[in-house]
Amino acid sequence: MSRAAKILIWSGGGLLAILVIAVAVLLNFNWNSVKPWINSRVSEATGRAFDIRGDLSLTWHAPPGSQGGWRDWIPWPRLNARDVVFGNPDWAAEPTMAQARQVTFSVSPLPLLRHRIVIPSLALDEPRLFLQRDKDGRNNWTFHSSGKPSAWELDLQRLILSKGAVHLVDAIKHADIKAQIDTLGKEGGDYQIGWKLDGTFNGEAVSGNGRAGSVLSLRDQQAKYPIDATVHVGKTTIDATGTLTEPTRLGALDLRLKLASVSMAQLYPLIHVVLPETPPFSTEGHLYGALNELGGDWNYEKFSGKVGSSDLSGSLHFKARKPRPLLEGTVESNYLNFRDLSPIVGADSEKSKAQRNAKVDQPKDKVLPVETFKTDRLDSIDADVQFTGRKIVREKELPIDHLVTRIQLQDGELTLAPLKFGIAGGNLVSNLKIHGKSKPMKAQLRLTARHLKLKQLFPTIKEMQASLGEINGEAALSATGNSVATLLASSDGELRAVINQGTISKLLLEEMGLNISTIIATKLFGDKQVQLNCAVNDFTIENGVMQSRAFVVDTKDATIYVNGRINLAKEQLALEIRPDSKGMRLISLRSPLYVNGSFKKPDVGVDKGVLAAKAGGAVALGVLAPVAAALIPLINVGPGEKSECGTLLAQAGEKPAAPPPVAGKGEGERSSGR
Repeated sequence: MSRAAKILIWSGGGLLAILVIAVAVLLNFNWNSVKPWINSRVSEATGRAFDIRGDLSLTWHAPPGSQGGWRDWIPWPRLNARDVVFGNPDWAAEPTMAQARQVTFSVSPLPLLRHRIVIPSLALDEPRLFLQRDKDGRNNWTFHSSGKPSAWELDLQRLILSKGAVHLVDAIKHADIKAQIDTLGKEGGDYQIGWKLDGTFNGEAVSGNGRAGSVLSLRDQQAKYPIDATVHVGKTTIDATGTLTEPTRLGALDLRLKLASVSMAQLYPLIHVVLPETPPFSTEGHLYGALNELGGDWNYEKFSGKVGSSDLSGSLHFKARKPRPLLEGTVESNYLNFRDLSPIVGADSEKSKAQRNAKVDQPKDKVLPVETFKTDRLDSIDADVQFTGRKIVREKELPIDHLVTRIQLQDGELTLAPLKFGIAGGNLVSNLKIHGKSKPMKAQLRLTARHLKLKQLFPTIKEMQASLGEINGEAALSATGNSVATLLASSDGELRAVINQGTISKLLLEEMGLNISTIIATKLFGDKQVQLNCAVNDFTIENGVMQSRAFVVDTKDATIYVNGRINLAKEQLALEIRPDSKGMRLISLRSPLYVNGSFKKPDVGVDKGVLAAKAGGAVALGVLAPVAAALIPLINVGPGEKSECGTLLAQAGEKPAAPPPVAGKGEGERSSGR
């Protein structure tokens, strides 16, 4: 045997011997002796206390086909540590952030030569995790760093969980939530882990349960991690079923999502999207998207559901961006109960307010809603949403058949432009702008009404159903305030209306004129129509007080003049209606008709006459319905009007008017003044 061969044999044998000795040492080495060194190195790297309190052991295995070729012959170390504890920073409420009964993981040896720590799987048995964020924004999941980039790269590919618990305390979100995790076994199918949670969020009770897969793939971006969850937050319920991929960044969340609550506004603390106050609602749709550093890009597609008794459907897209996220989409209702819109302005019932946790007491003697708008939320998001209500279901007193609007929110400024109603056979078109950043809120409204049919506008007045007249009108209002009541109390602007070239019920006019013989005759032998020459309505509004500049109804038989004020701040009426008959009557009461009192309890009457209440009720309804129905525009005399209408308007403005009556005067005081 040559010298070189001998050297080669001895060298190979020596290396083999060293390898055998090394393997023997590793297999028999007491790894517990290196625990202090490991504890010290981890503590130094993280700035936290770290302790392996139980046994530390090392075994070897060769995963078949894990790397291919000769690499499969290289054994992998598998480390098993019992009772592992990881500490919290000094300011945290609890001393321990994480603890596990057992931690097991393998390391691929060859990547270590390239400064890569590849861990194919990390198994945590009975983990306990405590997460905390204080009011200053400090959190215990951000670790101390020297600021220098590490020479090592960590690649954790799979996370396997068994029984455990997670406790989250967040002072910013006002959350204190605990989750219990347990294995489900074979009966769970794709779902191997079940969980339950309870606690509080933003002052509301939290509870829930769900199922998930046991193995969370952190490397295979195509692997789908199954999720099935039901969570209750206060009066809100969230049901989600679907899959998660790319879990390290929530790269692909695909869920069938159901939402239900007492009001859409209740979702704001959860999703930070500004939604209006509504009756109880529920929706179901397809939610998919991805999380990013700004918040994510999410779609809620083809959702459908109920809001009160109305249906709702559409698609919405949420895009996180700076300085504010954007919500876009379309929403439709094929069956819209107009009553379901009342919570938007706080006009719903006390029972409804209590159900949606509205902390407001509507004064018993007030009609205008005092519930304040949540204007502080308007600058949290931008929005551009098209809404269409195809069929409006409403009380007979409000003849609206469809609604279309574009809702835009930009830097705290809310615009509904245009806001279109189909009403009384005509159209009501308005532009509403709300400046949410102003304290108090500022609002402007411009409104136009065209071709509103009288008989459809007052469908509950039997005597109006044979009328053929139309109303056209305009309004311009500006106001400041944080509720409907305060907005109207500070409003300035004008309301104008005109009715021309139509017919109107003679009975209604005669009741307004208080001609007793005609009322009796018409009641006995039926109603007839009277030719309407013109009706003019012109109000100014200053600091919440509506003052009539001209309010005249003229027919071939009589002229009726209305004078006075409507105080929107005090909700007080002070109107005088003076009939001027053009013909002879068997008996005629020429005394003015007075409408006094509050919106809640109007007082209608004359000095004498048993028909005062009936006549006054008709007048009150005819005069005040536009105001009560959200200030329906009052009308401007347009081009092409008959010359007598213009003359009537001019004469009404020049006609000496008695001082407006004072709300609350008694009948005796009115009599003494004449």
